[in-house]
Amino acid sequence: MRPGGAGQGGNIGHLYGKLVDSKTNKGIEGVTVQLLGNRFDTVTKKMKEVSIGTLITKQNGDFSFDNLSVMGKYKLKASALNYKPIEQQAGFDIKMPQGGGADMQQMLGMADKDLGNIKMEADATDLGNVTVTASAKPQFEMGIDRKVFNVDKNLVSTGQTATEIMKNIPALNVDIDGNVTLRNASPTIFIDNRPTTLTLDQIPADIIEKVELITNPSAKFDASGGNAGILNIVLKKNKKTGYNGGIRTGVDSRGKINLGGDLNLRQNKLNLSLSGNYNQRKSLSEGIVDRNTFSSSSTVHNTSNGTNSGFFGFYRAGLDFFADNRNTFSIAANFNRGEFNNEQNQRVDSTVKTVYTAYNNISQTSHSVFQNFGSQFSYKHNFAKNGHDLSADVNYNSSKNDNLNNINTQTYNPNGTIKAPGLQQRTIGNGTNKFYTIQADYENPISDDTKFEAGARTAVRDFNNLSDQYLYNSGTGTYVLVPAISNKYKFHDQVSAAYATYSFKAGKWSYLLGFRAESSNYTGTLLNSKGQDSSQFKVNYPLSLFPSAFVTYRIDDKQDFQLNYSRRINRPNFFQLMPFPDYSDPQNINIGNAGLNPEFTNSFEVSYNDAYKRNANFLATVFFKHTTNLITRFTDFRPNDLTPATGDSAFFTTYINANASYTTGLELTNKLPVTKWWDLTVNANLFYSDIDASTPATATMPAQTIKNSMFSWFAKMNSTFKVAKGLSVQFSGDYQAKSVLPPSSGGGGGRGGGGGGGMMFGGPQATAQGYNLPRYGFDLAIRKDWTWKNGQSGSLTLSMNDVFRTQVFKSYSESIYFTQNSERRRDQQVLRLNFNYRFGKFDATLFKRKNTKAEQGGGQDMMQGNQ
Repeated sequence: MRPGGAGQGGNIGHLYGKLVDSKTNKGIEGVTVQLLGNRFDTVTKKMKEVSIGTLITKQNGDFSFDNLSVMGKYKLKASALNYKPIEQQAGFDIKMPQGGGADMQQMLGMADKDLGNIKMEADATDLGNVTVTASAKPQFEMGIDRKVFNVDKNLVSTGQTATEIMKNIPALNVDIDGNVTLRNASPTIFIDNRPTTLTLDQIPADIIEKVELITNPSAKFDASGGNAGILNIVLKKNKKTGYNGGIRTGVDSRGKINLGGDLNLRQNKLNLSLSGNYNQRKSLSEGIVDRNTFSSSSTVHNTSNGTNSGFFGFYRAGLDFFADNRNTFSIAANFNRGEFNNEQNQRVDSTVKTVYTAYNNISQTSHSVFQNFGSQFSYKHNFAKNGHDLSADVNYNSSKNDNLNNINTQTYNPNGTIKAPGLQQRTIGNGTNKFYTIQADYENPISDDTKFEAGARTAVRDFNNLSDQYLYNSGTGTYVLVPAISNKYKFHDQVSAAYATYSFKAGKWSYLLGFRAESSNYTGTLLNSKGQDSSQFKVNYPLSLFPSAFVTYRIDDKQDFQLNYSRRINRPNFFQLMPFPDYSDPQNINIGNAGLNPEFTNSFEVSYNDAYKRNANFLATVFFKHTTNLITRFTDFRPNDLTPATGDSAFFTTYINANASYTTGLELTNKLPVTKWWDLTVNANLFYSDIDASTPATATMPAQTIKNSMFSWFAKMNSTFKVAKGLSVQFSGDYQAKSVLPPSSGGGGGRGGGGGGGMMFGGPQATAQGYNLPRYGFDLAIRKDWTWKNGQSGSLTLSMNDVFRTQVFKSYSESIYFTQNSERRRDQQVLRLNFNYRFGKFDATLFKRKNTKAEQGGGQDMMQGNQ
């Protein structure tokens, strides 16, 4: 502890004590303890309360302040997650002796004062809209406007990626390709409260601290993301004084390994964190698709299997500089790189008017390399008043990918003889994505019951894409570029926004009113073979206003009732706008629509939250969403430029603004400790979807009036059993009932996900007409934990996904051209073994020239509690 600032005379005082739980009397680790005193301000010529120092309690709850003035008057404050903050006076109450050795000895004895065991009460109130009730982080924390999933408690995702974590989070659905949906739509992905170019399967699960589900964001958050809300991934970052870290390794039943490590150094004004991960992946998939095409009275039966294997590495570093008690500078960066090889084999059997005519053997190989770089520079200033602060940050994210894709198609007669010359296609592509954001936020608690917040943000994205299509020429024995079906493309997208919120309380009622304004523009450019501008289109979206309102009634200390509303926007993405065909799958050609408009959603929620007993929560939410200018897929049948010589036609999938859709539903989540050794979280979602995807007539297709509505539900269960000391078992499962296809559903998935994409007729191809069939599955994990001396610990985890091989993804879709049934399986019963070792010394005097307690905490540690 640094010398006290409340007078330098007689700096021999020593205040110490222990923070304990009021019910268990056990010491509490990680409590932020702040000592305040008075100091003469030379500017105002008055005494001013200042921070003498701040520290973090040890594992047993101990704290200690040295080198204090024995004549000073102090105030002690303590705060910790899940506990009510406390404040009390502290001092020595010593009178200077008039003389005599006996009195001096008595004074010296009183300068060493034990404050005893200071009790802290568990807090079941809303901390930042997240209700927590336990002294240790629970697996699942629930609040009115968000849900927080603590990944450290999730055993089945150890050694995997963020995609596997999402499968265990209530309210989220994850399909076979790793696409995540929330209330039948795709949420916006954030990392540490900021947008990212990373995909979920590029983020190792072991570096994630928690995942926040914000289903109905206020005006403070981006209005983009349509009606699906925000999925915020919070990465691990430790600010405890001293050093700590860990190493981890694992292997799965396919012989693929994962390695990782992290190190955190915290001393005085600096906090340095480093981490790295290396993950190998091998994914296996198989599928069956049956399609009936009306115009030709033909049917096809497609069987496929695929293998995707490769690796990716993720590396991260961060540095915090605590300039003083009020100013903090931070810089962070991450780098991600991976390579994957994909092999797909398909057999397509064709029947015309009940006559078996031919079959195709299609083999596809691809090689992809991707890398991603992200960085952030931020600054935060704390004003004298508690909670009054100003923060600003600049974020830069960039990604790059290169890929080579070969598809060979050979057609045979039923007797096995070659029916037609084979088609050999090659695609060489690459792309870059640069994403810049600048943001500033201001927060001012005007009084104990009112607060004003405001901020501004600009986001700029530059995207470049190259896709060269080649066909094999048997005469020359080479691949020949086909410019008609190749494209080089770039776009520039910019969104500017400003917001203001005002919150206040009146008795048991709390109000949060917000207003956000956003405008955006989009410029797309087609490039020629030399990379020069060829043609261009622009889309300017005018200024749009997005109000939000949250009204909360606190029934008592354990129960809340809330009504909230927000307006959201979903702007079309690059692939939906790009007006050039994508021939990477010759059987399913995609083309965008540059004339698409954004879709707007009005979202309402009514929630009831009850922390009915310790470590338990019940949350019920009724929601209603109405979307206009719905962006939806539909299928057209037109001539195929890939085979101009034969005059064949193919299915083209594109996007238009259809009419509207609405979804209403009920979410029920209950987390409860069934016994001392069994914690159970159950979640049920019941919803009704109605999609009006009526489309106008075009030059090549008639008008379509398609309405699709369905009642559906899904449920999740997560059980954790404490079998013995240090031994726990987690058993989780989910069930998805028959559900309507999302309006923009389709195949594809994140890079590296493996196996799923590329299958002929792989995903739903029609408009928003169709449904997914019921499915269910279970995951199991067992973990053994050890704790050794000197802050060392370890754990060994054995896990298996889809233990009963029941996860089969089936869907039905239709259009005016065809009906289609598909069935797909992927990565069933993969066994994984992972070991994790942790070390650290949180009270170390690291990087010290002198080993004195006077320097242990450093007054800057208070910043840990303010971040």
